[in-house]
Amino acid sequence: MPDHDKRFSGTIAQCYDTLMVPLIFHAYATDTATLVAALHPTTVLETAAGSGAVTRALAPKLDAHAHYIVTDLNRSMLDYAANRQPVDDRLEWRQADALALPFDPASFDVVVCQFGAMFFPDRTQGYAQARRVLKPGGRFVFSVWDRIEENDFANEVTDALATLFPDDPPRFLVRTPHGYYDVNRIRDDLTRAGFADISIETHAKTSHAASARDAATAYCHGTPLRNEIEARNASALPMATDLATKVIAARHGAGRVSGKIQAHVIVATG
Repeated sequence: MPDHDKRFSGTIAQCYDTLMVPLIFHAYATDTATLVAALHPTTVLETAAGSGAVTRALAPKLDAHAHYIVTDLNRSMLDYAANRQPVDDRLEWRQADALALPFDPASFDVVVCQFGAMFFPDRTQGYAQARRVLKPGGRFVFSVWDRIEENDFANEVTDALATLFPDDPPRFLVRTPHGYYDVNRIRDDLTRAGFADISIETHAKTSHAASARDAATAYCHGTPLRNEIEARNASALPMATDLATKVIAARHGAGRVSGKIQAHVIVATG
């Protein structure tokens, strides 16, 4: 994975939270929070927390005496998430690598990670770390996106940019967010990490944006796709956004737009 696939720097973090989170992450965050809260955990670790979509959904659902540690490898994203979160003494914010967790074995009832595993350089190692810090019988709850063809806006933006850069099309969305969709591979990676009880469910939802422009801007400005566009042509971001807007509008109409999104939700027991 290129380093720029993991670089959520500059204005990307804010654009990601204001546009990408409501577009595709919020509905899954709500479901994840409900799933985790139903387990009644008193100790929770979140890895690859990003801008805090799950944190904001889950924290209000936890017991008053719960301890919730929120981590991310990216300092700017973690700071952004902490600044968005209401003051809560149950929460602790820690910069941490999901592949080398700085916590004692058997420390948590639940480890949760929404749409972060796709970015792990070594997923089996990341899963083994989650299992190591889980208490016996604890749950590792995480989600990954399904193949890009099952996710309308991401697929359409990718197609649009391939016409703008035909000799070297930006493939971030295919390669990373939508590159880890094979459920057999996921199950094998978890098994190698030591998990035996593994549940994988596929959930389709509908993504909404106020306009095709908002959807295009979310992907082109609010993800590391921006790094790929600007690496090819430093001044091409407006043109790329315009082209993606036109493709989305042509397929979904003017005004408010809706498109399919689909993800796998996994629960593995330690």
